Amino acid sequence: MDEYSRFVDWDKMDVSAQSQDTKELSCTEFQELKQLARQGYWAKNHCLRAKVYHKLISSIPCRTVTPDANVYRDIVVKIVGKRSSSSLPLPEFVDNSLVPTYCLNAEGVGAVRKIILCIANQFPDISFCPALPAVTALLLHYSKDEAECFEQVCRILACNDPSKRLIDQTFLAFESSCMTFGDLVNKYCQAAHKLMVAVSEDVLEVYSDWQRWLFGELPMAYVARVFDVFLVEGYKVLYRVALALLKFFHKVRAGQPMESDSIQQDIRAFVRDIAKSVSPERLLEKAFAIRLFSRKEIQLLQMANEKALQQKGITVKQKRQNVHLAVHAENFKSEIVSVKEMRDIWSWIPERFALCQPLLLFTTLEHGCSLSRFYSHSEGHEPTLLLIKTTAKEVCGAYLSTDWSERRRGGNKLSFFGTGECFVFRLQPEVERYEWVIIKHPELATAGAETENQNHSSPGASTLCSGSGPPEPSERLSPFLSARHFNLPSKTASMFMAGSSECVIVGGGDGQALYLDADLNHGRTSHCNTFNNQPLCSENFQISVLEVWGFRDTMNG
Repeated sequence: MDEYSRFVDWDKMDVSAQSQDTKELSCTEFQELKQLARQGYWAKNHCLRAKVYHKLISSIPCRTVTPDANVYRDIVVKIVGKRSSSSLPLPEFVDNSLVPTYCLNAEGVGAVRKIILCIANQFPDISFCPALPAVTALLLHYSKDEAECFEQVCRILACNDPSKRLIDQTFLAFESSCMTFGDLVNKYCQAAHKLMVAVSEDVLEVYSDWQRWLFGELPMAYVARVFDVFLVEGYKVLYRVALALLKFFHKVRAGQPMESDSIQQDIRAFVRDIAKSVSPERLLEKAFAIRLFSRKEIQLLQMANEKALQQKGITVKQKRQNVHLAVHAENFKSEIVSVKEMRDIWSWIPERFALCQPLLLFTTLEHGCSLSRFYSHSEGHEPTLLLIKTTAKEVCGAYLSTDWSERRRGGNKLSFFGTGECFVFRLQPEVERYEWVIIKHPELATAGAETENQNHSSPGASTLCSGSGPPEPSERLSPFLSARHFNLPSKTASMFMAGSSECVIVGGGDGQALYLDADLNHGRTSHCNTFNNQPLCSENFQISVLEVWGFRDTMNG
């Protein structure tokens, strides 16, 4: 065996990883490395993988003073003493995480705990890092000794490149990553998300397990392939693989009874036994087939989630607010939706606002059918939820990401604003959510406000309604978030809402768009290219009740 075999139990190791064929890695170009990592170039040669890991980790930009192998040799005896390594307590910041043994021998299993204790000694600023045991155990398979493994883990933790996120080390970073994962599931795994909502009282709790799926439950042959790509491409790879795992779970388990009384336990069991249904190659293929947001867009979404947690004072571990707590049965009353239906809607909204409770701002039953009163009661609140019940008992609505006061920027002209988090949905006769698209049906506006649009339409509005579709990604930067939240140039903000004194328009997905007249008695929809040819509601409809809901911060009153 090679020099990197000291801690490996070869009886447990996948036979394909035991090849000793002489292979070298000479490339340094990122694109070539990326392709080789995805293809598993070094996956079948244990020694080569060890050398590649050492090379990639050595190239990570780190703090000036980063503990190395010599530091470990100096401190390990003092910290561990004469205690048995198998009985060493783990630091609190690993949050009782699993310490996977993977294919480690008895010496390796004990060494993991020693290394983690020494890391805790050298990194007093780490407050929450549940992935650390799995990362340490994995790297120990490819280390000559404990000191080398210690140094490699330290370099990953000490990375100081702001554009290269690796391992979460605070509860704020970890929790915001769970919220971001929930947002991504909501957009890219809608069928799986619908299942989670149906069988779980706390969807956020399910999604908080996403890192455990990767660093804890996933078998050695799989997590090593994920780590190969992670060291080259970074954190985004983890989101990709976790989404792929959820997609496969839904595909394999859809329609089958739950194996336990907890969907969390079922997903964990599926990931542990994933070899029964999906190969490592197929998992990665699925992961990279997902057309995910850009790294910059995900970073902005993560920042927004971190900001929401900080504003609510959630920076240390505590019981997460769940949907059933957010929408209290005893405190919630709507003339349009039931508590269950509101909880369904709450499961669709961005995670950072799911921490809030619904607050009724406007209802036609109390405030009358006046667009000006609609605006006055809605302004100052961001985001808002629009609910409509038609005289034909259809129920539809929209999640609106931006304060309606933004419409004033256009003066008396029909002005467009909003972000890509906007969406429209239908609850009756069937439940369906429509993903966002930029408004591109000018006939909706001209039908109700023809004179205004002809005489006062702004260049921005005419450009937007030209039917040319959304701007290119390079121009758009982030369709998900409001430009002003991040001091971005205005051209990067997407526009999905429109308002004037004559009408309201909300752009939805799959060609859906919703138009409301000024008297709030009538409306109509555009539904070209609809989902399964099902319109949002009747093309022309009469409004029975209209409600606008805001989001009340339960932490700050």
